[in-house]
Amino acid sequence: MTDTFNHGGDWFGFEIKHGKAPLDFSANINPLGMPEGIKKAIAFSILMSDRYPDPFCRELREKISHKESIPSAYVLCGNGAADLIYRSVYALKPKKALVACPTFSEYEAVLTSANCKTERYFLRDKNDFTLDEGFLDEIRPDIDMVFLCNPNNPTGLVYPRAFLMKILLRCEQVDALLFLDECFGDFLDEPDDYSLKREITSHRNLIILKSFTKMFAMAGVRLGCCFCGDTGLIEKIRSSGQPWSVSSLAQSAGLAALDETGFAEKTRRLIKAERTWLSVNLKKLGLRTINGQANFIMFRCDAPLNSILPQKGILIRCCGNFAGLDETWYRAAVKTRQDNKMLIEAIKEAAAHG
Repeated sequence: MTDTFNHGGDWFGFEIKHGKAPLDFSANINPLGMPEGIKKAIAFSILMSDRYPDPFCRELREKISHKESIPSAYVLCGNGAADLIYRSVYALKPKKALVACPTFSEYEAVLTSANCKTERYFLRDKNDFTLDEGFLDEIRPDIDMVFLCNPNNPTGLVYPRAFLMKILLRCEQVDALLFLDECFGDFLDEPDDYSLKREITSHRNLIILKSFTKMFAMAGVRLGCCFCGDTGLIEKIRSSGQPWSVSSLAQSAGLAALDETGFAEKTRRLIKAERTWLSVNLKKLGLRTINGQANFIMFRCDAPLNSILPQKGILIRCCGNFAGLDETWYRAAVKTRQDNKMLIEAIKEAAAHG
């Protein structure tokens, strides 16, 4: 086994190589950190760790149901969003799937592991990687699943709800399932304006993926959920993995996260202001940026930042292993002003000597 990791957030590998913890811009985690209420819930749940966790996450599902206005029978929890991506593909066993690239690499990774052929629809650089109407033409009768990420990772771009409805209806026409990843949707100013949650009860060919990881800084806890109006499919997805996939600690953390009031709105204000500041200052350095709306920014730089910035103690995400991008594209999380200033100064120095 090699230690090559295709995602951001490998802080431990950075520590081994550089002997210190990084200032990590490679993982898109809330810079405000985990709320105190969640920390206390996790600590308290340790007292009950001698018991098996509820395999059905009943209390957590009921609370998610109430918050999202979706029947609890349509909610499934998993060991992070990635767990539910893998379970869904293994349950459905698609023969051919459509993916818009560049996007989260785990979709294609699991499709390949399940012996499914992946059709790529490349988002064009000259159009700033926006999704166009041509995508609809690629949803043909031989397509079993369609994967979309909204906001998209790594571009941060959002797809209007009206266009998503066109895609959903086209999938319905050809009997394909739309797997819509909304894990970064909580960072949008008006998340519900870009979500298809309200379509869950009337369209059985839709799965929506959500995560607690990013907004509540719970990456190490591992908790995600998905919604689907087909209870038979929900059961197939649940049965495709181990029975105790969500730990007691994760369930307690999720319950506490749902009690947080004002935290998400405070986060959105911070992210919006800092994303704008980062974008302006990257452009001042002559770098091309993509105007996304998530808690990260994708930009282009000819200097080899992936080898230079670690020497300055900074970890950044090179996008060269995203299909449709090369080594000159980078993704940086939006953090606090102090941290963002350090990133800009480091990039400025790298670009001057690159």
